[in-house]
Amino acid sequence: MKKESKLNVLKPSSVKKRIIGIDLARALAVIGMIVVNFKIVFGENGINWVKSFVDILEGKAAATFVVLAGVGLALMTKSAIKNNDKSKLKIVRNRILKRALFLFIIGISYITIWPADILHFYGIYMLIIILLLKSKERTIIILAISLIIVFPILLSFWNYETGWNFDTLEYQGFWTINGFIRNLFFNGFHPVIPWTSFMLFGYWLGKQDLNNDKFIKKTFWICTIIFIFIQILSYLSISILSEGNQEFAKELTEILGTNPMPPLPIYMFNGISIAFAIITACIIIAKHFENNIVINALNKTGQLALTFYVAHVIIGMGIIEAINPSKMGEYSVEFSVIYALGFSLICILFAIGWRKYNESGPLEWIMRKLTD
Repeated sequence: MKKESKLNVLKPSSVKKRIIGIDLARALAVIGMIVVNFKIVFGENGINWVKSFVDILEGKAAATFVVLAGVGLALMTKSAIKNNDKSKLKIVRNRILKRALFLFIIGISYITIWPADILHFYGIYMLIIILLLKSKERTIIILAISLIIVFPILLSFWNYETGWNFDTLEYQGFWTINGFIRNLFFNGFHPVIPWTSFMLFGYWLGKQDLNNDKFIKKTFWICTIIFIFIQILSYLSISILSEGNQEFAKELTEILGTNPMPPLPIYMFNGISIAFAIITACIIIAKHFENNIVINALNKTGQLALTFYVAHVIIGMGIIEAINPSKMGEYSVEFSVIYALGFSLICILFAIGWRKYNESGPLEWIMRKLTD
């Protein structure tokens, strides 16, 4: 009986129906990350409107990906916390701990070929969430906002550019103790301070009633308005203060822009708002078009998100580098985007075929085997 009880705890999806909108949002986030990352690696020169479109996605897709991870952790622990089931919560906590370690190791294992990896950062975010599983919602939000506010304060004490060669995106001294810790917590691609806020906000969102249409619609509209307001405010502030001076405008963009590096408050709140808007929109759409062929395909794709994230680095980037390594970084932005969309389509088709015969993706299956 104990063995059967534990099995049910470790596989809640078999008991409770998955929220399709969450997997739909996860699929869109992964596709967005593929487009952005392929542009960074292959090249970004070309048609301005194409580059501008991809620039809008930069940092937003990854933020949505992290927020969704927080939502997933909340859904995983919600039943145990609500029922104050200590034994069940202990099992789930241990599973999260093992998965955090798994993701950290996976991310570090290929960081030499993909310095912008997000998975090893994930591992640390998840460890912080473990410490806050039973915290009040207000505490979670306060901590999340505090991390966002603390980051610019840290900039006044430490040099954000330490270790970086931003022309080549290489980080000197990464494998030293000081360099590794600095990159992980302060000035890496997705530093723990303040990026953990994305997962904390996601954890808060996941603790809400995501089947409540009124809450979902209200959240969608509020967050959409906030996102648009921040975008307009950022653009106008840079335009007015720079007075047409391009060099000054470039400097202002680092402070008042919505780019992810450095992750200042305007970017963080912009990322949170668009992530919430996308997730709630996906929940609404999935409810209305649950049996739609496109929604079903993206739903399956989202369930293999981890596999596709790793695959887009190992396979997607690897193919082009193998064909012509000397041209990496010199392709047009049109090529980068078209290739990204083509690779994403292959991922979708793979997900459809794979899910006919398997409950989880290849890498997801390995993770569950090692951590459940």
